Amino acid sequence: MKNGAIQGINGRKETGYTAPCPPSGKHRYFFKLYALDTDLDLGENATKNELLEAVQGRMVAKGELMGKYKRQ
Repeated sequence: MKNGAIQGINGRKETGYTAPCPPSGKHRYFFKLYALDTDLDLGENATKNELLEAVQGRMVAKGELMGKYKRQ
């Protein structure tokens, strides 16, 4: 991306963000934010596990947002 951001692999095994798409009923979605003391050396298409390993010992703060979505 031109702003320096890097996107990783999502739950659909694709690169980037995908919008919520529950099969039926109301579902919860969790968004996590990590404030780090350095940039990470992760390439495009990094997995969630690679990210979580890379942030170990680098977090100065973290937050979580839980949203609910129901398909209409």
